[in-house]
Amino acid sequence: MLNSASGQRRLTEKLLSSQGDSTKKGSFMVLPAVGYAQETGWQFGLASLSSFYTNTKDTLTRSSNISAVAAFTTKKQSNFSIKPDVWSAGNRYHYSGELRYKNFPFNFYGVGDKTREADKEIITQKLFRFSAEVEKLLKRGIYLGATASYEDYKYTDKEPGGIYETGRFIRDKDGGRAAFIGLTQIIDSRNTNTYTTRGTYIRFNYSFAPDIFGGENFTGSLFKLDFRTFNSLNSKTVLGVQLNYQSLQGSNAPFYLLPQLGNDQVMRGYYTGRYRDRNLLATQAELRYRLIPRFGIAGFAGLGSVYENGLFSLNNLKPSYGAGLRYFVAPIRGLSVRLDYAFGEKRSNEKRQQGFYLSLSEAF
Repeated sequence: MLNSASGQRRLTEKLLSSQGDSTKKGSFMVLPAVGYAQETGWQFGLASLSSFYTNTKDTLTRSSNISAVAAFTTKKQSNFSIKPDVWSAGNRYHYSGELRYKNFPFNFYGVGDKTREADKEIITQKLFRFSAEVEKLLKRGIYLGATASYEDYKYTDKEPGGIYETGRFIRDKDGGRAAFIGLTQIIDSRNTNTYTTRGTYIRFNYSFAPDIFGGENFTGSLFKLDFRTFNSLNSKTVLGVQLNYQSLQGSNAPFYLLPQLGNDQVMRGYYTGRYRDRNLLATQAELRYRLIPRFGIAGFAGLGSVYENGLFSLNNLKPSYGAGLRYFVAPIRGLSVRLDYAFGEKRSNEKRQQGFYLSLSEAF
């Protein structure tokens, strides 16, 4: 009994204490992913985050991370991804990318910002994606870089006769390929890239998809803007604000490349892909309060929409709001496990859209 009580006390002290958190010591954490859905059956998997420094002597070098996901279902579906985000010594270079394979069904609702729950169809998707990005420091806080990506999609409609088959604006229903090359400009004055308490981050990216595959494959451009700014209201409270804009322009734009509203980072509370169109505009604010070094809470609210070219309207903006808990596995570095519950809009004759998120690191 004494050994049991002593062990429980040590575990409690470890979970609540901020001690033993060297800012230069690498860390590794794993979360289980278990769930059930009719279209997938039982799902089992793991999500991991590895954090390290490329230079343990330089106090200014930012934390590098590698996140990975591996999941399987009882219906022989799978989802694998690995995302490195690496800062070189002195932050002179920044490398990031993604390698993903996905054989997984998803809910398809159509194109536009007024899709209906009643039109939902289950579509089987096979996706392979590879992307790479590198930026070089030009001068303090300013980076210039290049991006490249390749994406291959294949789709199967499980329920012929629905909106996926009959929709007028749904292109490349069997799938297709796209390759992008682009330029990136970053302006970054954040004090840290994990749990930011002050500073601003602005990222512009322009990517072009040349006509290299022929046929009806996409040719055109993709523009992305990510603006974030943070301000410490006091020693425990931080206010963060983000603006996100995406625009896909060009001929033969397939439905699967259109910007999609909703994920675990921007416009929480919406199923990713419930709304998709040529353009996306979203903004959110998050108030973060650090209760103790190991635990924090957050409240957030935002507005966003997708829209066709020239058809943006303030009246079509959709709400997103919610709250969450944070557990910091490395308090000094700000590495966290995030639990959020978010709500979206309530459409006529439908339940209010909402979602629960268990994620690694902050939303932005």
